[in-house]
Amino acid sequence: MVQFIQAQNIGLAYLEDRFSLELVEDEAFFAEWLENLPEITDLEKQDLDKIKLHFLRLVKYPPLSEETVKLVVLSPLLNLAGFYDDPFYMRGEQSLEIATEDEGEIIRGRIDFLVIQEQLWLLVIESKRSSFSLLEAVPQALVYMLANPSQDKPTFGLVTNGSDFIFLKLSKENQPKYGISDQFTLLKRKNELYQVLSILKNLSKILS
Repeated sequence: MVQFIQAQNIGLAYLEDRFSLELVEDEAFFAEWLENLPEITDLEKQDLDKIKLHFLRLVKYPPLSEETVKLVVLSPLLNLAGFYDDPFYMRGEQSLEIATEDEGEIIRGRIDFLVIQEQLWLLVIESKRSSFSLLEAVPQALVYMLANPSQDKPTFGLVTNGSDFIFLKLSKENQPKYGISDQFTLLKRKNELYQVLSILKNLSKILS
């Protein structure tokens, strides 16, 4: 009998066991968030400072929904990074299924925001859960990325609750492997959205 499992209930240990998924800590595996990052212009910095200001004003009046995070934080970031322009296209919330090798279990879930060119998966979690580590959402993002039928190209992910951001890279060549970036936050005096946008712009350049 086939067992169905919800993606949000999946942990890293399950993925490592069922799909032989392996964490790679070598910086060379996921250099896209570290190396050859484009400069952020003064005008872009002004826009990013406004995004941070708007978000910090909104969190004074909880709860902050996923839709608000998308509108106030993620959508402007994607616009600045060029993901609303050709050659990119987007798909909204999607259902997915992924089976283990023995097909005795099937994982079901829905992507919370956008898939860009099948290679960039953006997962937004409720901001009311900001007290939880974003690492709790990483397995869910990896489930969506593992479900991508493409085997020859790496896929990238971004997990955010509006105030914090983690980037992911997944390669399914030979054995599934993934890497995780540092966590960036809006809760520091320095605006770390500068780094987030720089990484997004770099991914935009790579994926185009």
